Amino acid sequence: MKRIILIAGLMGTALACGTAMAAPAYIEKAVSDAGRPADDTKRDAQRLPALLTEFAGIKPGMTVVDLLPGTGYFTRVFAKIVGPKGHVYGYVGTWADARLKSQGQDPDNQLAALKNAYANVGVIHGPLDQFVTPIKVDVVWTSDNYHDVHNKSFATDVAAMNKAIYASLKPGGLYVVVDHRAAKGAGAGSTEALHRMDEDIAKQEIEAAGFKLVAESKMLTRSSDDNTKKIFESGEHDHTDQMVLKFRKPG
Repeated sequence: MKRIILIAGLMGTALACGTAMAAPAYIEKAVSDAGRPADDTKRDAQRLPALLTEFAGIKPGMTVVDLLPGTGYFTRVFAKIVGPKGHVYGYVGTWADARLKSQGQDPDNQLAALKNAYANVGVIHGPLDQFVTPIKVDVVWTSDNYHDVHNKSFATDVAAMNKAIYASLKPGGLYVVVDHRAAKGAGAGSTEALHRMDEDIAKQEIEAAGFKLVAESKMLTRSSDDNTKKIFESGEHDHTDQMVLKFRKPG
């Protein structure tokens, strides 16, 4: 126990000094891949993709789901880490498909550039509360979106979603949630008003599905953020105080 605490302390000191310990070579190689867009790499200093993916336990050969992948910032990194023997699914909610259709676009083109660039990337379309994967997976990851599934525009049964994610994971599989942290005790209203998540509520919801919280990281804890601003205020999104939680499916 003392050794674990010491290592955690050393990592915290290194991060504070801007000299974080190097991640495994396969992660460093994925993050430094020349195929990543410049719009992604310029965000790395704040988003810490190497440290986050190491914390998440993503390794070569794994099957990983990037739940609500956005433009694919983490999807690209995961694809390079898991390599040709692994697979990455971007899980896109049906609400996003409906929005594309309303704009005259084909939902099947969602993340088309990623599918073309990475042979091991696929896209799943479906209701979030009916989450399902073609095979049992090793990791389900979601970054800066867990709060969104509580909002009216998503119309998601969050409890059903978490149970469905649990069912889609292998025994021992991991569910990793990174999100903008609301002030302690902010309650459920912070998801709609601020696009932040009350950390205690997130833990309660996910553990209610059967998961066990096995690790937390402070690598994105930022005391400069008072947790009360909307995340879309100028310059705020990548500079927020964020929770980094890892849950395991027993087995």
